[in-house]
Amino acid sequence: MSGPAGGTARAATTTDVVCLGESMVTFLPSQPGRLADVPSFGRGIGGAESNVACALAVAGHRAAWVGRVGADGFGDHLVETIGGYGVDTSAVRRDPERPTGIYFRTATDRGAGAHEVAYYRAGSAASAMSPANVPYEEVFAGRVLHLSGITAALSADCLELVRELTAPRPGRPLVSFDVNHRPHLWRGGDASVLLELARRCDLVFVGEDEAEEAWGIVGAEAIRAALPEPAVVVVKRGSAGATVFASGLRPGPRSSNAGGAENDGAEFAPDTVTPVPALRVDVVAAVGAGDAFAAGFLSATLRGLPVRDRVRHGHLMAAAVLTVPGDLTEPPARDHADRLVALDDEAWGRLRLGPGWTAADRAPEEVRTP
Repeated sequence: MSGPAGGTARAATTTDVVCLGESMVTFLPSQPGRLADVPSFGRGIGGAESNVACALAVAGHRAAWVGRVGADGFGDHLVETIGGYGVDTSAVRRDPERPTGIYFRTATDRGAGAHEVAYYRAGSAASAMSPANVPYEEVFAGRVLHLSGITAALSADCLELVRELTAPRPGRPLVSFDVNHRPHLWRGGDASVLLELARRCDLVFVGEDEAEEAWGIVGAEAIRAALPEPAVVVVKRGSAGATVFASGLRPGPRSSNAGGAENDGAEFAPDTVTPVPALRVDVVAAVGAGDAFAAGFLSATLRGLPVRDRVRHGHLMAAAVLTVPGDLTEPPARDHADRLVALDDEAWGRLRLGPGWTAADRAPEEVRTP
């Protein structure tokens, strides 16, 4: 196998999902309030792609994380902690010149006006990822390659890397892309490039709110119209749930990959549109839920479950994270989640999940809070 200029034919793989991106050490407040008033912080880890890898590994899949960290104690902590979840970190590179990124946040919801985040990631080791220094053998070693728009925003080299990894090529794994628009990372940049990148992928996760903010596109149908190439587009609609647009692609003469944007001559089968309501959740902290949703959806995809069940597993993984303070938590056991996913629509609509629900060894109808 060669780098971006060559082919990517792969040998038989034992890895389900490879996730590439920046992970940082995160400092969580000991109490609510302004950053200026918080007296102490607990240390954790945060990073969209590593969060997905950790959740998948805990759920029983073979996951790997590819990233770049500093040759420092924070880099040690990230590699050891992520590896502790069962994630393969052997392809993580250490940078002797640049530090590992860190950030501090308040306890309030990310969407709240009082929410504060202080990032110390400029010039980080991860921002130096490029097509020249990423191990392509490891990146393309899984059945699925999961990326996000956060990586593309870190630097010009990172953007070029994501362009290379999403380029149509023979033997490319299924490429999953979470748009993950972070406005503060695009100050002075053009977030419309995220639309270009998403169109080159096979499976895309995008929120209605971020599509409107980044691209000026309003509504699930308009988002799908702007993203005709991906075989599956998952539009997250907040408390309304998610709508999945899935199509069959019949490649044309120039198509080398079912998810690539350069599908001149390709024909698309009509979409199957699947709306799935969200769950009612007693939220503790709305951080990491999007990553957990992606992990749940990918897990169910790897298992070959129907589209509705993939979304429900995404909702359940998200609910597990929403009911704890940090970015990561123990997901429900697979048989527990499968029982909830199998509920009829009325019973699903009655569910309300609160802190501790993932440990419940009860019948599905009992997994409720008052």
